[in-house]
Amino acid sequence: LDRVFRRIQDPTHRSTMAAPSANTRPRGGFVFENVARNENLTGMGYKMPLSTKTGTTICGIVFKDGVILGADTRATEGPIVADKNCAKIHYIAPNIYCCGAGTAADTENTTNNISSQLELHRLRTDRDSRVATACRMLKQMLYKYQGHVSAALVLGGVDINGPALYSIYPHGSVDKLPYVTMGSGSLAAMGVFEDGFKPDMDKEEVSVFSRVRDSIAVTCMFFMYTFALVPFVSTFECYADRVFYHLCFEGCKLVRDAIAAGIFNDLGSGSNVDICIITKDGVEYIRPYEIANLKGERANKYTYKRGTTAVTKVSVEVLSESVVATDDAIPMEQ
Repeated sequence: LDRVFRRIQDPTHRSTMAAPSANTRPRGGFVFENVARNENLTGMGYKMPLSTKTGTTICGIVFKDGVILGADTRATEGPIVADKNCAKIHYIAPNIYCCGAGTAADTENTTNNISSQLELHRLRTDRDSRVATACRMLKQMLYKYQGHVSAALVLGGVDINGPALYSIYPHGSVDKLPYVTMGSGSLAAMGVFEDGFKPDMDKEEVSVFSRVRDSIAVTCMFFMYTFALVPFVSTFECYADRVFYHLCFEGCKLVRDAIAAGIFNDLGSGSNVDICIITKDGVEYIRPYEIANLKGERANKYTYKRGTTAVTKVSVEVLSESVVATDDAIPMEQ
C-alpha cells in the first residue's frame, strides 16, 4: 500500500502513466481476460452461475390504423407451470402497452416503474405520452443494469406520429420494425408473420366485412323486436359488434396464429391467447382472445369400489424397538 500511495503522489509517475493511455489506440475485438479466472474458480470448487431458462411467446404488428400486441399466458418455474393465466401485456400509458418476456418480477417492476414516470411526465407537460419517449426510458433503465434485469419487451402504441412498434432487449438495444416477436416461442411466431404479414393490413377487408356485419345485425334486431326481446337488444349489439369485428380483423387473426404457433411448438408457452388492439380511438384489451389449450372432459369416472383390488397377503415385521424417557418433555398443543 505504501508503494501504491507513493506512486499516486509522485507527479512524474502520474505523467508517464497518463501519456501512453491517452495516445494508445484501444484494442478491438473480444476480450478473454476472465477465462483463466473462471477456470481457477471452477478448479477451487465454485460452481459457475447457470443461465435462467424462460418461456414465453410475445409479438406485435403494425397495421393501417394502429398496433396489435399478442401474448400467451403461461408462467413457468423451470419445468413447472406456475401460472396458467398470467397477464403478460402491461399498461404503460393510455395509448401505449407493452408485452414482457423473461423473469415475471422484472417485467412487472420495469413496466410499473416506467408507467409511473410517464404519468408524472404527462401531468407536468399536459401532453399525451409518445411511444419513443417510453422506448427511451425503458432502454436506458435496462442498459443501466447491463442485462441483469431479465426483461425482454415488445412496446407498441399510437401517438401524434402514428403507430409505432419496438422490441427492447434486456441489455438495452432496440429495434423498430413493422412486426416483431420475442421469447422462447419467437421463432415459430416469426415464421407465421413472415408468411402472412403484408403492409396496410385490413385496408379493404374491414370495410367489406363491416357491411356484412351491419346487414346481419339489422336482420337479427328486426326479429328481436318482432318477438318482444327488446331488453336483450343492447347486449346483442355489443356482442355482435365484438364477434364480427374480430372475426373480420385479419390482423388479429395473424397475431392469434403467431401466438398459437408458439403455444403448440414451445414447451415454455401455453394456455390462452391475449390480444391488445391500440388505435387512435382507444385501446381494446381482450383477455382471453382465445383459449388455445382447452382442457378436455373425462369420458368415464375413474373411481373404484373398495375391494376392487384384492389384498392377497399382509405381513408386519418389527425390525427394532427402543423407548427413551426424558424429563424435559414438551406437552403437545391441540
